[in-house]
Amino acid sequence: MSKFTRFIRHQQRVRHAVYQTDKTIKRAVMRTAAIMLVLISIHAGLMVYLEGMTLWQGIWLTLTTLTTVGFGDLSPATPYGQAATIGLIYFCGITLMTFLISDYVDFRIARREKIRTGHWNWNMEEHILIINAPKYNREHYFIRLITQIRENSDYENIPVQLLNTDFTSGLPDSLRELGAVHVNGTPSNPADLERAGAERAKHIVVLARNEYVSDSDSFTFDVAHRLNELHACHKTIIECVMDENRPRMKALGVKSVLRPIRSYPEIIVRSMDAPGSEVIIEDMFTRANDHPHRYPVWLEGEPWADVVNALIQANLGTALGYVTKEGNVVAHPKGDEHVHAQSLIVLVKTEFQPTEKAVTEALVDYFQGQISASRAAAEEVAEEKAEAELEALKEENARSDDQTSDVDDTASDDEEFGVTDNDEPDTDDTPKR
Repeated sequence: MSKFTRFIRHQQRVRHAVYQTDKTIKRAVMRTAAIMLVLISIHAGLMVYLEGMTLWQGIWLTLTTLTTVGFGDLSPATPYGQAATIGLIYFCGITLMTFLISDYVDFRIARREKIRTGHWNWNMEEHILIINAPKYNREHYFIRLITQIRENSDYENIPVQLLNTDFTSGLPDSLRELGAVHVNGTPSNPADLERAGAERAKHIVVLARNEYVSDSDSFTFDVAHRLNELHACHKTIIECVMDENRPRMKALGVKSVLRPIRSYPEIIVRSMDAPGSEVIIEDMFTRANDHPHRYPVWLEGEPWADVVNALIQANLGTALGYVTKEGNVVAHPKGDEHVHAQSLIVLVKTEFQPTEKAVTEALVDYFQGQISASRAAAEEVAEEKAEAELEALKEENARSDDQTSDVDDTASDDEEFGVTDNDEPDTDDTPKR
């Protein structure tokens, strides 16, 4: 058989399996298995009746013959028993066995094709459901998005399901290796949402179909409305192209509304594990409210915590990082790190952007105030120490005066009783005559 002939037969088998429904395959398997069981029972009974075997011997002979194993330990000896074996097993039984195997192969092929083309019902729960796909570079985008999802330890093994109509030939290997599965369907169809397990999902992400066309918001709104009917909006993150349409999305009770930023899919992951952080990240992509600004400020070993405090107390902004003298950018350093920098990167208000002079003066005033405060504290400590020493000296002098007074009192008492230092006690015990 040539390779071409084998290929044609394989394709015919695939089409035959795919076009059958699950119920059709299951019904065929059950029917064939039932007929097979009846044949086994009849043949085993005939072996007991015609050959004088026990019931177990009859079943053993039937099964070894049916599966073409043929150990040879048992065999029909009478002509009637041999004829029953030929008719029931050789012709009918083995043929039914091939039918049963064929139906099972059809089931396996149909299952594999449904999985490949996105028509398999995965019956997932507590998974991440991503609805729609970007119009451009969708494979590269999904690789970055799912990779970022896997970076979080909480989502390292969570199932990821894609619901769209853009992978009709199956997911690429690069996405399957990341643990993603595909459901081929239209998100606005309630049946497809149910098949994707939208109600049982842990997070739902609705991507804009085209991040450059405002009409994408209409389709997104329709999907959001369907999810609202399923009471799933509270766990849904939605991309909205036009800012004017955001209130409509928010009114449905969605968890978060984002601008479609295809070069930075990590913002979606941040909105999953740290709700609210996506608003801050998204705000820094525009100059609408806040934006980072670079100030050429020279720092020589000042603690980073003091630098941040200086700008916040002066109401100028929040320091995000600094540029070293070698030109390297350091983001969010530790508070006790001593900074040697040529520039500061500060998050400032767009309507009030401080000047370089204001930032420099704020740092100088803060550190001079710290020096003055440190000097005043040192002087206060020195004064307290001097006072403590003076008090200690006074106490010592008082104790010395008390000791001197006690000695004088003792001397006056001795003089009163006629005792002098030269008087010696009489220690001679010799009696006087």
